[in-house]
Amino acid sequence: MEKINIIQSTSIPIMRDNIDTDQLIPKQFLKNILKTGYGKNLFYDWRYERPNKPNPDFILNKPERQGAEILIAGENFGCGSSREHAVWALKDWGFRVVIAGGYSDIFYMNSTKNGFLAITLPKDQREILAQAAPNEKITVDLPNQTVTFRDHQFSFEIDPLWKHKFVNGLDDIAITMNYEQQIKDYEAQIPDFG
Repeated sequence: MEKINIIQSTSIPIMRDNIDTDQLIPKQFLKNILKTGYGKNLFYDWRYERPNKPNPDFILNKPERQGAEILIAGENFGCGSSREHAVWALKDWGFRVVIAGGYSDIFYMNSTKNGFLAITLPKDQREILAQAAPNEKITVDLPNQTVTFRDHQFSFEIDPLWKHKFVNGLDDIAITMNYEQQIKDYEAQIPDFG
């Protein structure tokens, strides 16, 4: 998993509430078992007027918004089905962080397991962040748990275990492998009944 410490990036505001996983990545695109290739279909029904014809008015299609790593959203982000593909699509498009008013439990856990930072901030703070011009950067400082924009600085909460995993780039397997010698020692004590 890629480490996350400080992310300084432009942003994309989509201040809609209840953006569900089917809006993030519609069901017809769930055939791939890899974690890549989903970004082109992120927000598909909003991004395209018809197949292969981008909607020029949708913010993800605007040239000045390309390369943004921070998504600012409304309440209850990632609700709906449990599809992990929604997080894969966000990451594959290039987002590393979403800042919303709250998340479904499953979406939040899928985010943490995939190295995608989901931050919760109140609406008034997100509305300030949503004012960022296409060339203005927002700074997410995970070690200090702050989001900074212009002269505003907002604090956010994160479980210390998840913070440790993100800052050190550790997934569950990497954490388990930290105990490799203890596992081997334990296994060496198991009697051989063969």
